[in-house]
Amino acid sequence: MTTKNEGITNETCPAQALLKSLSGKWKPEIFRLAADGTLRFSSLLRQIEGANKQTLAVALKELEVVGLLQKNVIKQKPLHIEYVLTEKGQSLIPVFQQLERFGQGI
Repeated sequence: MTTKNEGITNETCPAQALLKSLSGKWKPEIFRLAADGTLRFSSLLRQIEGANKQTLAVALKELEVVGLLQKNVIKQKPLHIEYVLTEKGQSLIPVFQQLERFGQGI
């Protein structure tokens, strides 16, 4: 005899997935800076105190994978890479700002 476990899924809560995608050592700071405009890797290294190339590259890649950042390769001399928020990322700006306001009250 077999039984069905209806209603049981392995998916996480959507809010939990969002918070996980923004969690990490540098991701909130990267997102905050991206909300203000286009980012370049070298400027991020200067702006985020204590960041190193490897952890910053990993955080940028993870934000790109979840669809919050878009990586644009600018093919002019010198070749450089810029990061901008995607539409999905831009839609999170008000949510992120609310989290910042809430965090200031703690």
